[in-house]
Amino acid sequence: MQTSPEKASNDRTRIIRDGLRRRHTSEQIFRGLGIAAIAIALGFVALLFVDVFRKGVPAFVQSNLHLSVTFDAEVIDVGPAPARADFPSDAEYTAASLKWQRDLALLNWNTIVEASLRKAAPEGFEIDSRQIQSIPETNARHQIREMFVRDPSLLGQTVEVDVLASANAANWIKGNIDRSLGDAQQQLSAPARQLIDTFVENGTISNGFAWTIFTNVDSRAAPASAGLLGAFVGTLWMMLIVVLLAVPIGVAAAIYLEEFAPKSRLTDLIEVNINNLAAVPSIVFGLLGAAVFINWFHLPISAPLVGGLVLTLMTLPTIIIATRGALMGVSPALRQAALGMGASKTQMVFHHVLPTTFPSILTATILGVAHALGETAPLLLIGMKAFVASVPATPLDQAAALPVQIYLWQGNENRNFFEPRTAAAIMVLLAVMILLNGAAIYLRSRLEKRA
Repeated sequence: MQTSPEKASNDRTRIIRDGLRRRHTSEQIFRGLGIAAIAIALGFVALLFVDVFRKGVPAFVQSNLHLSVTFDAEVIDVGPAPARADFPSDAEYTAASLKWQRDLALLNWNTIVEASLRKAAPEGFEIDSRQIQSIPETNARHQIREMFVRDPSLLGQTVEVDVLASANAANWIKGNIDRSLGDAQQQLSAPARQLIDTFVENGTISNGFAWTIFTNVDSRAAPASAGLLGAFVGTLWMMLIVVLLAVPIGVAAAIYLEEFAPKSRLTDLIEVNINNLAAVPSIVFGLLGAAVFINWFHLPISAPLVGGLVLTLMTLPTIIIATRGALMGVSPALRQAALGMGASKTQMVFHHVLPTTFPSILTATILGVAHALGETAPLLLIGMKAFVASVPATPLDQAAALPVQIYLWQGNENRNFFEPRTAAAIMVLLAVMILLNGAAIYLRSRLEKRA
């Protein structure tokens, strides 16, 4: 039986509508899955940031002891500081000054610190010497000694001095350790904990912003004063080396391969190897750096120069690939127009093609440097995990790096104190990386407007 034309038309319309409905449903499902994937990814990133900030923010608060320090003449009995007028030559004056400072270093400055603490304690409070000296940081005696070295006229005077509380005292004040634990499980004795609580109540101990994180180098003898300055400067040296080496070499290699190199098996092999190097694990570059730069060229271990060279090798493939992609994206009409106006091939590349790729090259460079900034494995293999308590003045000086400093603090045995400090170091590293990414976005937008 044949269907009427009207019925056939209705059937076709129904089939088309069903097909459209299925397509729209599929599109909505796909769009919903995409939005869900993005939401989940952003949720995990937000969870990471919240966790890091929750743990790291308390580390930016430090506990300070406000003490009245008396420079007792009976303890400081090394005589007056040498005067230049008393010596016929600079050499004799320098020798006498060094001897005077050595004599000062041999004095028991802990006695002065302890006397200041007992003066601040309630009258009649009983605590032995070892217990009371566990409250201030161990570098308090050095701080007071340096004050006297700078100003010997302090002898016999009483001055107000702020010193850091020890890491164990900071743990107790901030609640990083459970107060309900028994004495055997506490880091401080019961009298020391009681005296700390008294100091907090009467204002002898107060909290302030931990500038020492930014102004001090790492320290094992005085953990509460440990900072990131040495690691931060070491990282800056490495990033400077990466920018000075990786950018010109990477851009030049990309220009040659894309614009000037003849198509041959050799260039194909080079291109394949560059793409493969971009996927090589970073620890392999660390092995290469240890074998070549340290064992062969005998460059100093744990130096920013070696770290910068290793990170340069790791960043080069990224810059080369990104620059070649930018060059390939330039319209052939621009090349043809430049050549048609009489420009040579070199002029065409450097005067017309390359300037249009500056935004992409700049973005790739900053992102490559930001990626290198967070690398830890290659730096560990070239010896940058060593404890360095100094600020590197040159790229050849021993130094740490921010990722390695995070690694070292994470493994510190005083977990209650250094876990928040590790999170704070991560916050600093993330801030530097965000600034680099923000600079890439800003400079790219400026260059694109000019273009």
